[in-house]
Amino acid sequence: MAKRTAVIDIGSNSVRMVVYEKTSRFAFHLLHEEKSRVRISEHAYQNNSNLQEPAMQRAINALRDFLTIASSYNVRKILCVATSAVRDANNKQVFLLRVKKELGLKIKVIDGIKEAYYGGIACANLLPKLSGVVVDIGGGSTECACIEKGKVVDSYSLNLGTVRLKELFFDHNDLKGATDYIDRALDSLPLKQTQTIVGLGGTFRALSQMIMKKNSYPLNRIHAYQFQAKELKHHGKKILKASSTKELKELHIKPERYDIIRPGVLILLRIMKRLGADTMMASGVGVREGVYLCDILRSNQDYFPANYNPSVTYLEDAYGIEKKFSSLMVRVASTLFELLCPVFNLDVTHKPYLLTAAKLAKIGSSIHFYSYHQHSYHLIQSALEYGYTHKETLLIATLARYQNKKGPSKSHYQRYSMLLPDEATLHHLAFILSLCNILLAHRPQKIDFTLELHANRLQIIPKTGTLHLAKENLKSLTVPKPLKISCR
Repeated sequence: MAKRTAVIDIGSNSVRMVVYEKTSRFAFHLLHEEKSRVRISEHAYQNNSNLQEPAMQRAINALRDFLTIASSYNVRKILCVATSAVRDANNKQVFLLRVKKELGLKIKVIDGIKEAYYGGIACANLLPKLSGVVVDIGGGSTECACIEKGKVVDSYSLNLGTVRLKELFFDHNDLKGATDYIDRALDSLPLKQTQTIVGLGGTFRALSQMIMKKNSYPLNRIHAYQFQAKELKHHGKKILKASSTKELKELHIKPERYDIIRPGVLILLRIMKRLGADTMMASGVGVREGVYLCDILRSNQDYFPANYNPSVTYLEDAYGIEKKFSSLMVRVASTLFELLCPVFNLDVTHKPYLLTAAKLAKIGSSIHFYSYHQHSYHLIQSALEYGYTHKETLLIATLARYQNKKGPSKSHYQRYSMLLPDEATLHHLAFILSLCNILLAHRPQKIDFTLELHANRLQIIPKTGTLHLAKENLKSLTVPKPLKISCR
């Protein structure tokens, strides 16, 4: 497997490229992302599904620049796929041959079922484990993938797309015709009712960003953002009624989406009604990530191993964690949590996030030792993006940030209170991580002490030596009531 791989996705509205670098067997990170809004499907649906010359030339120009970018990163493998607009075009061979001749790039035209599968695989691997329907609204088609307990079980494709409906109906102010067209297409789709819809594509991202702004959401992150379907329905109806760009701007819709946001909203609202969903989740990954994952995971049936998280492993790989010491941190944190859980009345569901925070607590020291906890926080909050909800990521990052003797600040808690557990729980978890740091301050090769709890008193018993540094640092540690600590 090439260490650096570029994936190009030629969609109906945009051509996009990502460049990924592997850091270990399954771990990877994004090196570069580029997008060009070439609208290769422009006027095709009005011209017997023939790609038009200006649109093809725009795509070729964008691809030429993409290849230059890939070359600058010494990319060894390029995976290029084309979806609805190209596969539906009667003259697609003209475009494919021109690209091969002029650029030396081979494009794989994938069918709708494969496109849906790639989107489903990306979500199944890179979102928190879920069950629901992935809906990918593109310019020429809409793909759906059914996920059950983190596995893709079915894939479907419909000729419903934002550009397609714009040219066939919205350019003629035929909202009823568009609605009937969508509903007839959905009649052929054997989808079951579901609680959760996962949204891919530009339409869903635009709507998610709008709702985030309306709600003053404290995190600037689309991937794994969750909200209620009733919110989308409320704002979606406003978009459908908008008759000017001014109204769309007031709804926080970006200019490049003005002409296709209404068709996309109508498709999504009709699907929501058909499936009866009440929870929406936005995905920042899609076909490109699915293509890449199917390549690196081909020997593992397209899924990561159980309990494997690529973001955690990437952070370990990239920031020089001393894995032996990290393992000690995790072991001590686990023991402390089990002992102190009843004392602090902690929810056991918080334990995995405490252990991840313990594992990644020191990654910031590779940037600057004296402010390592701040750097650990920022690295975790920005790069721990796959496999966790926003609440889980922020909890892990916050524990790493406040792994000192003072605990989380009031201002931090107030800013992120909608995403964090109650303040007492947060302080208790941060205290456990602080205590881990104190007990391992002398950086032993193995755990050289035992921990016992008797009547709310935690006893630290050295196996060898005196734990001099631990005793010294415990004096300045604020111990939450009713716990008491003694060190022999």
